[in-house]
Formats: sequence, C-alpha cells, structure tokens
Amino acid sequence: MKDKRILFVSSELIPYLPNTEAAKMAFEVPKTMQERGAQVRLFMPKFGIINERRHQLHEVIRLSGMNLIINDMDMPLIIKVASIPKERMQVYFIDNDDYFKRKAIYSNEDNLMYPDNDERAIFFAKGVVETVKKLKWSPDIVHVSGLLASLVPLYIREYYKNDPLFSRSKIVTSVFNKTFEGVLDKEKLIENIKFDLLGTERIAELEKITSDALLKIAMDYSDAVIIGSETCGPELKKHLDSVKTPLLKYQIPEHIAESYANFYLKQVLQQ
Repeated sequence: MKDKRILFVSSELIPYLPNTEAAKMAFEVPKTMQERGAQVRLFMPKFGIINERRHQLHEVIRLSGMNLIINDMDMPLIIKVASIPKERMQVYFIDNDDYFKRKAIYSNEDNLMYPDNDERAIFFAKGVVETVKKLKWSPDIVHVSGLLASLVPLYIREYYKNDPLFSRSKIVTSVFNKTFEGVLDKEKLIENIKFDLLGTERIAELEKITSDALLKIAMDYSDAVIIGSETCGPELKKHLDSVKTPLLKYQIPEHIAESYANFYLKQVLQQ
C-alpha cells in the first residue's frame, strides 16, 4: 500500500464516538493501511456529543467559510481537525450548527430519527468533497462507511463527476449489520437529491429503493463493497447478493490487514 492515497469517510469513529463495530473498523483499517505505507486522510461529522476540549479539536480557518446549498438554503461549512493520540492520524470534522450541534447522532431523546437526516447526509457528502478539493489531495481510494457517509459515492459520481480530482478515484463502501428502517422520508430524500442532480438518468433507480435506502445508494455507486459484519439483515443481504462489483466478505479481525490490503491492490485499484 506504499504511497497509495486513501480517503476514509465514516459516520462513526473511535475514540470520538462509542466503540461500535463500524466505529472500531473506521479506526483500525486506516491505522493498518498507514502502517503499510499508505497516505491516509479521515473525515467524520462533528456531532455535538464529541468533546472538543478533551479531543483538542480546533477550527481550520482556511478550510472553513464556505456555504453549501442544501435544498435552496445556504448552510455554513465549518472544518475542524484533531489528531488521534499516538497514531499520527489527522481527522477532519465536518461541522454545521444546524445539522450537527445536537447531542445525539441519528435520533433524539425519544429515539425518533431526525427528519433531516437526508439533508445532513447531503451536507456531509458535499462538505467532504469540497474540503478535499481545497486540500488539492486526489485519493486513489475513497472508503465510505456509515449512514451519514452513504451519499458520498453518489455525489462524487454524479454531482462532482467532471471534477478531475476524483476522476481516477475508486470508491469502496463498507456495510455493517445495522439497519436504519424509518431513518428518513424516501420522497424527501429523492426530492433533495433531485435539487442537485436533476436530469441524472439514475434518479428513477433511486425511487425504487425501499428500506436502508442510503446504504443501497452507496453500494450502487461504489466500485467495490466490503461486508464489515459477520451477519447482515435480510434487506441488506438481498441487495448484497445483487452487487456486481468486487465484493469482500466478512473478515475476522486477525485477517483484516492482509485481506483489505490485497482487496484494495488486486481488485479495487485494478479495475
């Protein structure tokens, strides 16, 4: 993996969020690839539950200050950074008070999913790409995981399709056994995507998607898929069975380093 550039985009990441399967993988895989010589950049949302003082986050003025248009609204983009202790890995946080200041990730205190999760995912996707453009850092691989990161493949392939920075990038999506039934209003999601991508031929395909919509969109716009959990729910499994791109099945932790590196080099980058 020496000198390969890998952009990791995740909704969850330890040590900033609880140690879920997805958050742990989002830490372990970049760490492993960096140890193998890859150049790594990590992005995640700056959720309100992240303690900025404890983790020593600070705003990067030269990257902040842009407004992103979400459904005809100008939403300020704030970029903060921090380093994971002892790992020499820098994490970029996508922030916006309206979308991420709340003290929870996907749902409120009544365990009801936020009605604007679709807008938050669109803002996060645009925020990641616009920040990478400012960094002028062209990744060989974009590895995506988690609900709010799920629109990154779609936006790179459609909204930013003419941007040379991502013209050679391969996109990989990790899928975990965590369903998000009822997370969003599908009609509202499609309406907001259409605002950016009106005329896109594949919009009709998006309208057919049922539950776990964002994760399916991510898989459909990726060059490869990795199954991150030992088991997956029936809806996701059905969609995984239809994937025609390279697919890496679940790997036990002891095999992740070698398996992921081989998958990146021999299947993802060789396409």
